[in-house]
Amino acid sequence: MKCIHKIIQGDSRKKFPLKKDSVDLVVTSPPYPMIEMWDGTFSKQNETIGETLRKCNGNKAFELMHKELDKVWKNIAGAVKEGGIVCINIGDAVRSIKGEFKLYSNHSRIISAFLNLGFTALPDILWRKQTNSPNKFMGSGMLPPGAYVTLEHEYILIFRKGNKKNFDGEESRHNRNSSAYFWEERNTWFSDVWDFKGASQNILNGVRERSGSFPFELPYRLINMFSVKGNTVLDPFLGLGTSVFAAAASGRNGIGIEWEEGLIEGILKAFDNKLKNDLNNFLNGRIKNHLLFIEEIKKKRGENYFKYFNKNYNFPVITRQEMNIFINYIKKISKEENCIITEYYIDAAAV
Repeated sequence: MKCIHKIIQGDSRKKFPLKKDSVDLVVTSPPYPMIEMWDGTFSKQNETIGETLRKCNGNKAFELMHKELDKVWKNIAGAVKEGGIVCINIGDAVRSIKGEFKLYSNHSRIISAFLNLGFTALPDILWRKQTNSPNKFMGSGMLPPGAYVTLEHEYILIFRKGNKKNFDGEESRHNRNSSAYFWEERNTWFSDVWDFKGASQNILNGVRERSGSFPFELPYRLINMFSVKGNTVLDPFLGLGTSVFAAAASGRNGIGIEWEEGLIEGILKAFDNKLKNDLNNFLNGRIKNHLLFIEEIKKKRGENYFKYFNKNYNFPVITRQEMNIFINYIKKISKEENCIITEYYIDAAAV
């Protein structure tokens, strides 16, 4: 089994170098409108944005920034297959302009954009990014009513294009079954609140140093939740490459688009034996965590509690749908220009 990961230099607002209906899943995090660190990026895309900010017209600047993102969403709409999923990590912004403090709701503006493109909005996830600062309030402190709630979360918006995917044919169904996740993973992954703190932020030390704004675990979960092995995952704002690393760990093809050449060079260099070992160690952690979970169930329910056993690993699982799970460890990573090829073990005994 092989997967191909293409790193493309380009501007995602312009015509995609991708075929129509060629992408199964999008996982991305764009620049956040009205967050000051991204003002320069948006102003380079449209000079009017910079002028509008200098004139202190926050509402107009907010809309102009989103119109730049709208160009990317329109391209995505053409690239995603029927039944494909789009996952967007975005945070709202708070900002004072001319002494007026207000919220700029990025997540609701993006939802509107995708609904206008004909997508179906699915239940979203709150990624809770808790701070430990005792002075995290904003405004007048303990005096009502001028204090403001602190934003400690971001959104993971989830959209589907058209109707649900069909898995017709024995081979397609077998691939879907082998791509399943464990029962206990389902219970965590499909919760509407994700809380990444401490060790969860540093799952792969070698990768984390090079990752983008979200931790590795975020795209890894989404890729395994909303695609199957061999599918194609796109990140049109690739940044430091986390989504493509997660696709490689998941046995999916990856496509990343990034305008900054220096970042692309870093991503290509990151695909090495150290990355392979880090990703395989992470995958091995999934198996270990499952076995620990099973041991806890045995202590509470006894050895005879389990009705189902995984056919590939011969360990107990909770449901029939977990019986064919197989995690493909990476065997080899090779490179061809801006293309990375990952080869996988396809026999549990060979790992």
